[in-house]
Amino acid sequence: MMKKINLFLYFFTKRLIDILISVLALLVAAPILIVTAIAIGIDTRGPVIFSQTRVGKEGKHFKLLKFRSMIPDAEKILYENPKLLAEYQKHSYKIFADPRVTNVGKHIRRYSIDEFPQFINVLKGEMSFVGPRAYRPEELRDQQNNFPETKKYVKAFLEVKPGITGPWQVSGRSEIQFDKRVKMDAFYAERKSLLYDFIIILKTPLAVVKGKGAV
Repeated sequence: MMKKINLFLYFFTKRLIDILISVLALLVAAPILIVTAIAIGIDTRGPVIFSQTRVGKEGKHFKLLKFRSMIPDAEKILYENPKLLAEYQKHSYKIFADPRVTNVGKHIRRYSIDEFPQFINVLKGEMSFVGPRAYRPEELRDQQNNFPETKKYVKAFLEVKPGITGPWQVSGRSEIQFDKRVKMDAFYAERKSLLYDFIIILKTPLAVVKGKGAV
């Protein structure tokens, strides 16, 4: 009984914190977000906000929101370029010095400004401020085939909502390979600690400023 009560209090408090942080972040950052949207529109044609299918809690799919940091038709270009696609799959679904990234995109990615629209995902209840990484369905499928031993870790972290920030985001982001990353996410999901959330939140600003592993 006590375990159920503690879990209820954990998830209730976490949801409350998510809502408060999201509203505050969107209000405080509003001037930056407006300038970013204008800069994206001036830099290249196409929508300002980009949505992409990701895997959420219990394996449910949702549309993750980001400021667009790539040229239009970036997905099409990727799958039509064998060399680019090979690098993408080799480096945990990231491309270093990606030629599809726009001039504005380089800057908003480095300082994670492109992630701000995800606070809308948090308000909708699809994400949490702190949590495991939100993976693309094909990435999760292919990486588990490459690393069969990670399936138990994937199952563990899919029991909670993905986050804007989390263990891997404050520990090097793209510099951490999939097999190590999912262990960190599984540990986070199984721990269910507001104190651990708080520690990650405190580490996030420095990780954003340093831009380590941002591509």
